[in-house]
Amino acid sequence: MTSAWTPDELDRIGAAEEVEIAPRRADGTLRSPVPIWVVRVGDELYVRSWRGATGTWFRAARRHRAGQVSAGGVAKDVAFAEAEGTVDAAVDDAYREKYARYPSYVAPMLSEAARATTLKLVPAESA
Repeated sequence: MTSAWTPDELDRIGAAEEVEIAPRRADGTLRSPVPIWVVRVGDELYVRSWRGATGTWFRAARRHRAGQVSAGGVAKDVAFAEAEGTVDAAVDDAYREKYARYPSYVAPMLSEAARATTLKLVPAESA
């Protein structure tokens, strides 16, 4: 079961330069966190793998579909959901705008390989 992000969480995580992402292992423990870029589109948060489908964190996130993110003073358990292809252009625009000062890093984030790894961060409801 999931719940929506609060406005404060969206603002804080969405404005953060990076999010620390820690996918869960099969036994439920968290992997070591990795800093990655995060973008906000409307009331949703998205991440992509700069290395495409070969990225270690991405493979773990896709395999186990759960983990934790931390940014802007917010730590939250999340589910990793496949993003609908209809958001690709908006996510591309969000990366271009937020990280414009890093053009050599933004370009790979807009590639087809990176686009194919777009995951939506869905806050997990407390048990």
